[in-house]
Amino acid sequence: MSHDRRQRRSGVSSVTAFSPTAGRPAPASAPPRRFWTMMGPGFVVAVGYMDPGNWATDIAAGSRFGFALLAAVLLASLAGMFLQALIVRLTLASGQDLARLIRNRFPRPVSLAIWGVSELAMVATDLAELLGSAIALKLLFGVPILGGVLIAAAATFAILALPGARGRAPELVVGVLMAVVVVCFGWELLIAKPDAGALLAGLVPSLDMARDPEMLYLSLGIVGATVMPHNLFLHSGLVRSRLAAEASDAERRRAARWLTIDLTAALALAGLVNGAILAVAAVAFQDVAATGAVPGIEDAHALLSGNIGGGAALIFAVALLAAGQSSTTTGTMAGQIVTEGFLDIRLRPLVRAAITRSAALVPALAILGSAGDGAVDELLVMSQVVLALTLPFILLPMLLLLRDRDVMGGLAMAPLTLRFANILALVLTGLSGWMAGTTALTS
Repeated sequence: MSHDRRQRRSGVSSVTAFSPTAGRPAPASAPPRRFWTMMGPGFVVAVGYMDPGNWATDIAAGSRFGFALLAAVLLASLAGMFLQALIVRLTLASGQDLARLIRNRFPRPVSLAIWGVSELAMVATDLAELLGSAIALKLLFGVPILGGVLIAAAATFAILALPGARGRAPELVVGVLMAVVVVCFGWELLIAKPDAGALLAGLVPSLDMARDPEMLYLSLGIVGATVMPHNLFLHSGLVRSRLAAEASDAERRRAARWLTIDLTAALALAGLVNGAILAVAAVAFQDVAATGAVPGIEDAHALLSGNIGGGAALIFAVALLAAGQSSTTTGTMAGQIVTEGFLDIRLRPLVRAAITRSAALVPALAILGSAGDGAVDELLVMSQVVLALTLPFILLPMLLLLRDRDVMGGLAMAPLTLRFANILALVLTGLSGWMAGTTALTS
């Protein structure tokens, strides 16, 4: 067995297909990487925190309760930062991504079961994000949802066919699309002119969030929709791609600090975007709230045009397209990391995209073909239920790995941090099950 083959078996030198040094880990004697070369994973992952799946919940929260649920957006962002910081530390401590760690540390039947659940989550994520892009294409160009789904799928293939698709090219494209979303919603806020005092007041949690059943449901929906399985795998793989093969504990701690700064800045920006979506909805749809109606994404586009003008509807649709296309690209990146980690199979990005696209397109095209554009909400609900049910199957093995001192070595977590992680995971697990059951029953 060759030296390279033994390295691949051990998983020590494995990097994602999107690493600029894929298959060529840095030597142990390599100098520590500069700060700027480590940046990027947090911003790629942040795309998943403001994908089209979050928009519907933010719009519903803003239209029904004004700025009151901005506190839920803040709490969701903080929970996301904490969990993604844990995955950064786990990856740096072990030198392996989450998928490969599960494969190497758990019995084969268990790891295969987790892989199966993870693939299901990838497909559900892909479905929701394809639909988000398709809705945007309908709003911008009048393309039917069915055609929009096909165009969005083809656009992702085009991105992954770019020169450097095995390097950082997809990260750069995703970064540009994320910048478009941020600029668009900054502009939306300028047009909507929300009251600054009301915005600040909304960031303070109130007892009404627990007393009012609908406020509680939407608050939990905001938190539950924030942490998605594919983001944990994606972040782990991207961090691993920046790690020298045999970095010292000191270098890993330094990398942890840099990557935590990257993560915190990125998710803070994503939280601001989610807050902006909610705030714009609070201003633009306050008349709708009095009727008890909850506008969907297409309704929101129409209402923005009539209620605040200033090109708000066009900006909204452009932002939705950028969010949907960037999210569907990062979903494919996460799928590549999952396949390589669990099965030790390296696939070209285009091949991996074809697999997840086919699995997501079959139900989408079948339902849309028979029921038309009116089936979009049904598909979105189905995807969110699947994601809620799969999350606990990823969180539990991650926590067990974090508690393993053989894995964590010199970067072992403090007991208090581990206890808090356990509590948060239990809360999210209970929340995911409750949200999935409630959504399925009410849809």
